[in-house]
Amino acid sequence: MKRLEVKNVKAYYRLLIGNKEVDVKAVDGVNLEIRKGEILGLVGESGCGKSTLAKVMSMNIKPPLYFKGGSVVLHTRDGKSIELSKLHKEELKKNIWGKHIAIIPQEAMSALMPTLKIKRIAYDVLRSHNPNITLEETVSVLKKRLEELGLPDWVVDRYPFELSGGMQQRTVIAISTLLNPEVLLVDEPTSALDVSTQKIVIKTLWRLAAKGIVDSMVFITHDISVVRQIADRIAVMYAGKIVEVASTEDIIFEPMHPYTKGLIDSIISLEPEVRKRGLRYIPGQPPNLINPPKGCRFVNRCPFAKDICSTKEPPLTKINHNRLVACWLHIQG
Repeated sequence: MKRLEVKNVKAYYRLLIGNKEVDVKAVDGVNLEIRKGEILGLVGESGCGKSTLAKVMSMNIKPPLYFKGGSVVLHTRDGKSIELSKLHKEELKKNIWGKHIAIIPQEAMSALMPTLKIKRIAYDVLRSHNPNITLEETVSVLKKRLEELGLPDWVVDRYPFELSGGMQQRTVIAISTLLNPEVLLVDEPTSALDVSTQKIVIKTLWRLAAKGIVDSMVFITHDISVVRQIADRIAVMYAGKIVEVASTEDIIFEPMHPYTKGLIDSIISLEPEVRKRGLRYIPGQPPNLINPPKGCRFVNRCPFAKDICSTKEPPLTKINHNRLVACWLHIQG
């Protein structure tokens, strides 16, 4: 069963260069589905459009980002299908954000107001959806959520600066999910943390799914070695496009798209065979998204490029029951 469907969405950044307005095609014709009960990893190098896609999924869009087309459909627990891309921002604020879709943005710790105690921050969040809720009721709800995520209840009476970075991150996760949203979008949740704290945060996110607090999760990162620890499936994004979607094991051990293979090969590892071969990288640079290539956007960096790759864009095609690939090496031209 699907929880969120992204269909041919386009979202561009409008920039002024000199006297001319140009569009940066950050998300350009993306199709993706998030299934009930799964954690989907969204990976790709910096600038590929991952964070922008997260904004599109929740329709949290404001200039200079503009929604250019496509649809985003949410399937709720009570059987409703809501096309988020047709809702006004006030409707999204009132009825969708927090209740059905929650997003933990990059540098989420900055979302905690340093002059307010954690319980007051949670109170302001819940009061925006339920004006009649009391501070005492908020504390009760928050303590329960903290306990479910393995956090001590004394956190409610602390100021953010009294908590460690990892504790702040986990507290943001707890507050963001107080209303049990169907879909949680998590953007680079471990990038500013040390390795041991990363594992604690990943375990916290896993608990959300295991306890059914959220139905589905999108874990966004540039680090495949991190997402491998938590994701059921992985979607690989490059230059505003999804180039491969498959189970985590298939992506790690049998990548089909040359870009996916390049990402896997560039992972730093202590494995003997990796140390022996040395560190690998993907040569070249991503394309200019103001004027991307006509065909495959990876064509100028791909060691297997064919003539068709320069002239015709490969569609994201189902290769087998659980795998999608956009590459002319695996589909008929």
